[in-house]
Amino acid sequence: MEKYINVPLAEGAASELRAGDYVYLTGTIYTARDAAHKRMYEALERGEQLPVEMGNNVIYYMGPSPARPGRPIGSAGPTTSSRMDKYTPTLLDLGLKGMIGKGRRSQAVRDAIVRNGAVYFAAVGGAGALLSRSIVSSEVIAYDDLGTEAIRRLEVKDFPVIVVMDAEGNNLYESGSAIIHRG
Repeated sequence: MEKYINVPLAEGAASELRAGDYVYLTGTIYTARDAAHKRMYEALERGEQLPVEMGNNVIYYMGPSPARPGRPIGSAGPTTSSRMDKYTPTLLDLGLKGMIGKGRRSQAVRDAIVRNGAVYFAAVGGAGALLSRSIVSSEVIAYDDLGTEAIRRLEVKDFPVIVVMDAEGNNLYESGSAIIHRG
């Protein structure tokens, strides 16, 4: 099913999505990869505030290439999500409602998604140039010294993703694999 959703996510919106739904996101999302996640986690351990409020927000696991002239961002494809799995349950418990990446997630992340009524979206790997067309603006908001791994605020319009793991624990990677292997 196709759905058009505004981000940050409205209360309860993530819980209404189901694995396999095609979703188009419009609004504000944030980028953060390995180094930014590690830095946020260390800040929390020190009792410091995060540079991004997690409540109802969506984080895109992406580090863009340099922008071409006239564009807000370069290629913007997803990175492998499992590299953030160590940090993700903590961020979900702080109110994060969605993540965008590619690849499977750990059982701890799956449990945290269900516990917090969140969702894991996949963006198509290898399609970074196409995905960047849905990004209206990009601004570094934290950890500028990390370069492409800095945290960015992105304004997106109809950014295409697929629900891979929903708030009920359904996992498209598992159900899709089962269908293929039965075929």
